[in-house]
Amino acid sequence: MNTKVVDIKDAGEPPPARRGRAKLLIVVAVLAVGVPLGLLLRTFTAHPLPAPPPTTEPLPPADPPPGMAIYGMETGVVYRRAGFTYRGGSWFEHRDSAVTAVLVKHPRGDLLIDSGFGRHIDEQIKLDRMLSMTTSYKRFASAAEQLDAIGYSRNSLRAILLTHSLWAQVSGVPDFPSTPVWITSEEHRFIDKAGVRASAARSATEGATFEEYGFDDNPYFGFPRSRDVYGDGSIVIVPCSGHTPGSVIIFVAVPSGQRYAFVGDLVWRIEGITLREEKPWLMRKQVDMDEDTLRIALLQMIAIHERYPEVTIVPSHDQRVFAELPHLPAAPPQASN
Repeated sequence: MNTKVVDIKDAGEPPPARRGRAKLLIVVAVLAVGVPLGLLLRTFTAHPLPAPPPTTEPLPPADPPPGMAIYGMETGVVYRRAGFTYRGGSWFEHRDSAVTAVLVKHPRGDLLIDSGFGRHIDEQIKLDRMLSMTTSYKRFASAAEQLDAIGYSRNSLRAILLTHSLWAQVSGVPDFPSTPVWITSEEHRFIDKAGVRASAARSATEGATFEEYGFDDNPYFGFPRSRDVYGDGSIVIVPCSGHTPGSVIIFVAVPSGQRYAFVGDLVWRIEGITLREEKPWLMRKQVDMDEDTLRIALLQMIAIHERYPEVTIVPSHDQRVFAELPHLPAAPPQASN
């Protein structure tokens, strides 16, 4: 006797229905694999921006006074891999993100560019649950502790000048309770209204004395507006919205002729400039508020770098670039009894 085994589920279906269901299963399987793979490729594979037109802007004049200087301070690291920080970066390469502050000494008043990790970073980061769950970091000596260690007089510090107002830039603000914070009006509103994204920053700046500033209609290095802090071209701020609404770039010239551009989070690594690589697509969607506006500023900085390589471009979080900045002088020896 011949016995025929029939799949009960398919017994009543005509052959076209079975073929249609099989095709649907194949489509679902392809989508289940293809969509994540496509997202991964779009996010992390190298995709250089087109080369910008060469800049025709002349090198802006600057007359930095004698005694002016800059000193970099690394206040901690966030543990990262290169693939997280720019498109095309390797996921097998550890590339920790520096958390930094820069002391700019000027006879008319010193400035601190960003404040880095402060003494209370552990408490601050807990206010942003997503940030605390996804971020692993280590705090070093804070900017205040490093300055105190060399006997620096806080009376010389005119202000904390922020490139932008996220947690890694403002954590140390409470360590300088008598120092005003210079900020654009757009960035000030961002702290107040950005919701959970700015919760850690809001906690760090609670009670801070903010001094808002604006810009003159004076072009600088291709940027349409600028603010010359002391009128000597040594410290010039230009608006650079996109990462946050009131982000800025700070150009600094010192007496040696060396020039710097502190670009905040315009890029996370110098490869953003040298390789013309943006942050990974998925990261941009999470952290940048206006990608198109940010890209315009990025292309402008790329053009500046290609025309004037003597301008050192300093992303806030590139540990290698930051290591090349001058360090604070050693503390004076203690007098013996």
